[in-house]
Amino acid sequence: MKLYVSPASPFGRKASVTIAELGLGARVVQEPATVTPVSRNEDVARGNPLGKIPTLLLDDGSSLYDSPVICEYLDQLSGAPRLFPPAGSARWSALRRQALADGLMDAAILLRYEQALRPEALRWQEWMAGQTAKVTGALDAMEAEAKGFGDAFDIGHIAIACALGYLDLRFDHLQWRGGRPALAAWFAAVSLRPSMASTLPRV
Repeated sequence: MKLYVSPASPFGRKASVTIAELGLGARVVQEPATVTPVSRNEDVARGNPLGKIPTLLLDDGSSLYDSPVICEYLDQLSGAPRLFPPAGSARWSALRRQALADGLMDAAILLRYEQALRPEALRWQEWMAGQTAKVTGALDAMEAEAKGFGDAFDIGHIAIACALGYLDLRFDHLQWRGGRPALAAWFAAVSLRPSMASTLPRV
């Protein structure tokens, strides 16, 4: 199998962390790829008509996207699923946390594109403020839950960790740790996991 990823993508990192946590590194080749809203990557687009990463190309020639689908497929493929809890309250909590983190990542990436790709004179300040508010709201919700995370590391925790890592990479000026001690302490601890340390985002 081949996974198209970007070293800076938090969504791609979710898939990479999942691969590492499940010990699937020998079964999935990770192929670096660059995509932007104004630069279509045809290699990626052949497997994903949206032209987005991550995209997973399966051995039978089919493909899977986006990160929630890829990560759940990999969890099932491992033979001992553990990142996506079975039906019940634990599953819904994990999926909700994943959705919260994915929403933060969506808002942060849109904000990044607005600042990095759009000419300064055309940037929409109110729209950027709205995306920043989504990021802040998500962080506050994560802080409220962080003390209860404990030692668990399911797909919701993976997504949150990848979201926070992306903020460190692209939005260090936001200083997200300020006023969020529980979330900061949890992130410091999970960042020591081999799966996190080996997938540090970079530009």
